[in-house]
Amino acid sequence: MTVPPAEHATAQHGAAPPPGCPAHTATGTGGATRLYGPAASTDPMGLYEELRAAHGPVAPVLLDGDVRAWLVLGYLENRDVASRPTQFSRDPRVWHGWRSGEIDPATSPLVPMIGWRPDCVCADGEEHQRLRGAVTAGLSQFDHRGIRRHITRFAHQIIDTFCESGEAELVGQFTEHLPMLTLTHLLGMSEEAGPGLVHAARDLFKATETSLASNAYVLESLERLVVAKRSRPGHDIASALMAHPANLTDEEVQHHLRLILLAGYETTANLMSNVLRMVVTDPRFRGSLAGGQMTLPEAVEQVLWDEPPLMVCPGRWANGDTTLGGQQIKAGDMLLLGLAAGNVDKAIRPDSSTPVHHNRAHLSFSAGTHECPGQDIGRIIADAGIDILLTRLPDIALAVPEESLTWRSSTWARHLTALPVNFAPRAPKALDVPAPLPAPPVQSNGMPTAPPRTATGPGTARVPEPRVSWRTRIGRLLRRR
Repeated sequence: MTVPPAEHATAQHGAAPPPGCPAHTATGTGGATRLYGPAASTDPMGLYEELRAAHGPVAPVLLDGDVRAWLVLGYLENRDVASRPTQFSRDPRVWHGWRSGEIDPATSPLVPMIGWRPDCVCADGEEHQRLRGAVTAGLSQFDHRGIRRHITRFAHQIIDTFCESGEAELVGQFTEHLPMLTLTHLLGMSEEAGPGLVHAARDLFKATETSLASNAYVLESLERLVVAKRSRPGHDIASALMAHPANLTDEEVQHHLRLILLAGYETTANLMSNVLRMVVTDPRFRGSLAGGQMTLPEAVEQVLWDEPPLMVCPGRWANGDTTLGGQQIKAGDMLLLGLAAGNVDKAIRPDSSTPVHHNRAHLSFSAGTHECPGQDIGRIIADAGIDILLTRLPDIALAVPEESLTWRSSTWARHLTALPVNFAPRAPKALDVPAPLPAPPVQSNGMPTAPPRTATGPGTARVPEPRVSWRTRIGRLLRRR
């Protein structure tokens, strides 16, 4: 469950004034700037630069409901916070806001993002090592070449749904679906789970009034998966988490599956959209790819520097009073990692137009002990999926004026709403039945070896018969949009 307990709060802090009171100026309360609302959504990168100019590498900001926090803008300051878990905890129960009443845990859309959960993201020290070890083992059990073959099959099947028409909307028809198809299969979920989870995941990151309901939907879906895999384990991440020597509880398994699914999906879908937008709008970018000056994996890294799929990472909480970037941080204060702002900090990138595609030192997957453990899988999905699309449809071109493209932004992320393209119509080529995931190697650490494929009985996850082809299923989904 995602909960906001206050029993571990370490400091008291006065509650924020209610919205509409005189203390709220145009920029927020006490000089803090709102990271939500129309102004923040229109040009988040411009807002970060204004904050940097006004406050330096650390700025006071307000989240939804005028909840106070510090946004870390500097590259070095972000790495400093991420690399000092004893000073800056990942456990949100340290936050003074629970006790002071800054947030209503029953209604606030912030709870799915900053509430405590029984997963490695909300843990420090030995508990973090125990939980993260299980996650790392679960993610690393699959051979990357085998995963790439599986992504390849999914990508061909999706492209087959629109390749004959000569036009497509790549966000709604490609980049939103390939990562979810891949991740749900890796987790061990059924084919039918994807469409509902795409909607819920997108909604959860918007931090709207429906975010709590979307979070509940995701958790309920994963709870059913955990029950099914307890009865019939397989070659998937859910089964690997259950079999790991860390002895995760069902609730811990459920929340780590949530973490992998949501973090992996949002970042990978946004990353793919950003790369493809550059391909169809920037002739130099496309020319570098076509001419061999930049490989596709290098293009992905360049976009990770310039347009990270997760712009702000929640959060860290100060274990004690300290100074950061010239600001006085009090015990219990909330800090947000400004990944996008840090990546363009002039202290490390004086000229942001200089290519940095050979460099992986960006902050897009965070840093320190909590650096994203699934980043390589995200890179594989983006690399393989985009490669197949551009190979199948090499003449792909933007179908609308570039200035008509629009984005949807939240405090945490910014993603393209649509990317209409056209191309010469081509015939389908994919097979209907996806290849199975490669079996993990035999290990001595308690990881599963072979699934009991003949098991039957109560509680056994049923495989639907007859099987509906992926091409048919995806086609039905896209016709409903």
